[in-house]
Amino acid sequence: MINVREIEAGQTKLAAETMLALRPRWQTADAVVAVIDTHLRPEGYRLVGAFEQERENALSIMGFRELWSSAWGHHLYVDDLFTLPEARRRGHADLLMEWVRDVARSLGCEAINLDSGVSADRAPAHRLYMRHRMVITAHHFTATV
Repeated sequence: MINVREIEAGQTKLAAETMLALRPRWQTADAVVAVIDTHLRPEGYRLVGAFEQERENALSIMGFRELWSSAWGHHLYVDDLFTLPEARRRGHADLLMEWVRDVARSLGCEAINLDSGVSADRAPAHRLYMRHRMVITAHHFTATV
């Protein structure tokens, strides 16, 4: 059975293994906890995980924020969504997508937005988003400084 629940400050280590697989630049579980709890949470970042009974740590995670913008109005922005490879195809990400949609509705948001890479290995993620009625509406541009 999969249990989806919010991971509060002080519990962030439960998401560290999965977050490191998505964001290896942080290098350690302690760095993940520090970045999320010190920098992201104060800016409104929330973290939710999908857990299985036999594992203490989240096998799938989603990090998101409630935002207002001139382009998208009141929305939830998904920063992070990842399932460990050994846990894929068991419904974790689908449950997280349903969970965040319920949160967006409860907050009165107009939409849920996320950016996703375009390499060939991203096709399964894109199918997930489209299965949850998301559509491609923009290109994202970036420049290093």
